[in-house]
Amino acid sequence: MENRLRLSEIASMIGAVLDGDDAEVNGVAAIEEALPGQVTFLSNPKYTAHARDTKAAAVIAKDPVPDAGCAFLLSPNPYLAFARVVELFHPRERPEPGVSPMASVHADAALGKDVSIGPFVVVEKGAIVGDRVIIMAGSYVGKEVSVGEDSLIYPRVTLYHGVRVGKRAILHSGCVIGSDGFGFAPSEKGFMKIPQVGIVEIGDDVEIGANTTIDRATLGMTRIDRGTKLDNLIQVGHNVAIGSDTVIASQTGISGSCKVGSRVMLGGQVGLAGHIEVGDGVMLGAKSGVGSSISTKESQVWSGIPAIPHKTWLRVAMLMSSLPELFRRVKRLEAAKSASGEE
Repeated sequence: MENRLRLSEIASMIGAVLDGDDAEVNGVAAIEEALPGQVTFLSNPKYTAHARDTKAAAVIAKDPVPDAGCAFLLSPNPYLAFARVVELFHPRERPEPGVSPMASVHADAALGKDVSIGPFVVVEKGAIVGDRVIIMAGSYVGKEVSVGEDSLIYPRVTLYHGVRVGKRAILHSGCVIGSDGFGFAPSEKGFMKIPQVGIVEIGDDVEIGANTTIDRATLGMTRIDRGTKLDNLIQVGHNVAIGSDTVIASQTGISGSCKVGSRVMLGGQVGLAGHIEVGDGVMLGAKSGVGSSISTKESQVWSGIPAIPHKTWLRVAMLMSSLPELFRRVKRLEAAKSASGEE
């Protein structure tokens, strides 16, 4: 059944202020594609012109746009407000509680209330699955694993033995939590594997993207703290500790025993060498290579290989295109100096 709401109802639900006609709407769309009866949003000023041309019934924005032919839902954080509106029109569908007859659940596993276990899921001995957890088709929950209440595990997720997952966590398809850390000792007969006997602990409200891998600790714990969000295709090494409310973009690699603080932002393809620390609130631009510990004492934003304060990196980047001509000038000066007999 189509969900229809008045703009005044939406404003009340998301904590916005309605500026304009109280129209009835039935959906959400991007600002360039929105149709009458839909809601859109404006968070980037460079798209302001689209707000004047949009066919949407309302635009979520910080301030109304002059000469726009629509209503506005005013919010100090339009992007967050829009996310809440999307939830209103597209609530998450929940599978019916129950265990598929094609699943394998060990007799000594503990399942909470209203769990949903899909086909070909394996839940091993001693595992604890909390209330209202959803585990979709083909996922593996190893021995002594615990999954907190209201967590969502998408198809083909692998949780190795002893992994702990907090409440309301979201684990996307193909992620592997608790695989062995990369530890080998050289010997006369080659590299000998160092047993990886620690665990991985995932905090409450953490989201882990598709095909991301988080290695178990050699000893002790690899930990991802509350509210942190990991994109797809990220590698987290053994004994890494990541603080709360940190966001990490795709293809980032974090070597073993790193400590990443809270509220850190790592762009795509960032690389961290082992045993270093990244302080609270640090931002690292895409492709940054970090070989030593950094904090906000010198700069909050860092970029480059090796990573340097972002403003310095911008100046260096601007000079890069001038280096060939500078090199030619130096060579000419050296040739002239040599021809004149100067040392």
